[in-house]
Amino acid sequence: MSEAVPATAPDLPSAKWRAILRVLKRLPQAGLSRGFGRVADLRIPPRLRPRILGAVADALDIDLGEAERPLQEYRTINELFVRRLKPGLRSWPAGDTVVASPVDGVVGQSGVIADGRLIQAKGRHYSAGALLDDDAEGARYQAGHFVTIYLSPRHYHRIHTPLPGEIRAARHVPGALLPVNEAAVLHVESLFATNERLITYVDGALGRVAVVAVGAYNVGRISAVFDPGWSGTPGAAVTNRRHAVAETRHYDPPKRVDAGGEVMVFHLGSTVVLLFQPGSVELDALLVPGAEVRVGQPIARGGS
Repeated sequence: MSEAVPATAPDLPSAKWRAILRVLKRLPQAGLSRGFGRVADLRIPPRLRPRILGAVADALDIDLGEAERPLQEYRTINELFVRRLKPGLRSWPAGDTVVASPVDGVVGQSGVIADGRLIQAKGRHYSAGALLDDDAEGARYQAGHFVTIYLSPRHYHRIHTPLPGEIRAARHVPGALLPVNEAAVLHVESLFATNERLITYVDGALGRVAVVAVGAYNVGRISAVFDPGWSGTPGAAVTNRRHAVAETRHYDPPKRVDAGGEVMVFHLGSTVVLLFQPGSVELDALLVPGAEVRVGQPIARGGS
């Protein structure tokens, strides 16, 4: 039986950020994010692409040296955000019991899912059942481990499988589109279980791993590479659609994902939460808050 998570007074962001978050809660987040998305999808004339996209890359500190294509070949801001990396730039560990980071990003929290809850920030916790929108599925991960990785706008935005396996089920959960930056993580109760999310379950040698892509303010779109027609339009986003309802999809036969295979795409920065079943993995000691991780970097190994 797990120990209860002790109550701790949470740290709070600045008064300015608390005020901003209060305002954002009252605004039509989905509609505003769709508006940002339309702007990000506007075609840029070829002669203006180096200037406009170069300014975006400079402002967000995007490393264009890693991009698969020259800057002028990206027709929109969104295409720049969902850019692929140059072939061979990342590698994946050999074997099916080593977990690789599915994204480039910054570690938020990691640890044990104690009493069915994950750490969001100091003094703030949320339940695995609420995150997955399924208490029975959440119970699968009791006493297991979790890792939270934040992607800022400068990061590479494609999400890869953390280990080879099969996708037998996935779930879309509509919700809010609040920011997922440090201020919001400190201030908004159960933030990751409140925001819209797309959940992919990868069944492999280490049991079932939940890969939870959490949407956020500004665009708020997440695409499912393993099921490109989910939204009704090939390649379109599953999340931030008008009148969408929670939906679980089952795949028979399952969708095979090999090491390093793409599973989802963020159309702007957000957060990925990984959940592992109890006894299945040992997390890398380097997974401390603030640590940078890269796609393909080993972050956990099969438990003994």
